[in-house]
Amino acid sequence: MTTTEEAPGTRPPAIGRPAALARARRALVPLLVAVPAAVSGVLLLLTAQARDAPAAANHALTDRAATDQVLDEVGGAVSRVFSYGPTTLARTHDDARALLGGRAAKEYEELFRTVQQRVPQQGLTLTTRVSRAGVTRLTDTRAELLLFLDQTSTRRGAQAATVAAQLSVTAEHTGGHWRITEIEAR
Repeated sequence: MTTTEEAPGTRPPAIGRPAALARARRALVPLLVAVPAAVSGVLLLLTAQARDAPAAANHALTDRAATDQVLDEVGGAVSRVFSYGPTTLARTHDDARALLGGRAAKEYEELFRTVQQRVPQQGLTLTTRVSRAGVTRLTDTRAELLLFLDQTSTRRGAQAATVAAQLSVTAEHTGGHWRITEIEAR
């Protein structure tokens, strides 16, 4: 019996090998198409869920222009209705009627009755400036803000005093403008 020795690293061609490779390729093609399709489907699903997430509905996180607009309007309104003096009481009251609504308007009216008595008696002037502000929630019709204020008061014959204040404010968008409907001191 004679044996044929093979050189190291060489093999005789396998019978039927091209047919086996062809079958393997045919089995892999559907797999190569299915995997990217499945990955694409998962990515589309995740994108749709992200769009429907509550954070995506909060324009304060997604719409800089709308956020800036509500900050300007509400910040300006707070400065106007919480700044007054002996000669500006009527204008401040008119501003409050135009810029406040709902519970904020009712509470302000109660506060303003006291202010109207004290301002002329004490020669009181109050100036309110929004030092920092942020919108925590914003939709097309409603905004929730956190405002940090610097309030400087001056009384006749006394030195000016500045205090810091913090307000949570809710505003509603009606008639093309933001109107403050709730104010809560923090």
